[in-house]
Amino acid sequence: MSAIAPPSITQKTKPEDSISLSLITDQWISATWDEFVQILENPQYAEARCYFDKNQIKQMRIETMPVGSEHAKDNGIVYFAIALYCTLKNIPIVGLLNASYVKTGVQGCQPDISYYVGEISVLAPHSSSIVSLDESPVPNLVIEISSSTIGDDLGKKRLLYEQLGTSEYWVVDVQEVKIIALEMLENGGSRQITVSKLLGGLAIADLEAALKLSREKSQSEVGAWILQKYSHNS
Repeated sequence: MSAIAPPSITQKTKPEDSISLSLITDQWISATWDEFVQILENPQYAEARCYFDKNQIKQMRIETMPVGSEHAKDNGIVYFAIALYCTLKNIPIVGLLNASYVKTGVQGCQPDISYYVGEISVLAPHSSSIVSLDESPVPNLVIEISSSTIGDDLGKKRLLYEQLGTSEYWVVDVQEVKIIALEMLENGGSRQITVSKLLGGLAIADLEAALKLSREKSQSEVGAWILQKYSHNS
């Protein structure tokens, strides 16, 4: 699979034309697609999260805020819990952590967790490059872990994922230890759900319970709780 479709910005621009090192980060700003691609290719922003949506007034966001321990822990627990649940329920799934996706000229994102669930799991990309959504399907479950960006995750990013075409979008509120799960609607927009259709009826409240348990117990103990809860129904 090839990387981003347009030619490399670093190849077609002069050094003096490159984006300023004082680029405004952690908020949405106006930018062109070429400027967004240049950021993706810039080693200075290798650890940053990059988002672009041509359909919005302020199109680009580069997140450079450090990840706290609770954010990192919730990220791991959610990924682990979903993988274990799907194993017990025989649900085909391929999960990606911090993968970068681009739809040429239109959108780009880097969610904390993304999944190809069910029949499209066999179409999950296998490449060391940025995932081109011109060639690969959109992941049908996208999850953002939010410790300090909850307003944006439920605002502009929600709109981005609605337009991108994912089936479900979840936001994990680290501070409140809760999950806002949204189902994307065919006619546009989204609605909050309490049960995931993609994951065979997984109750969002059960996953929230696993997150709360992880505040007091080890990951292996959380796994044992999940096994006890779901293994008899597998």
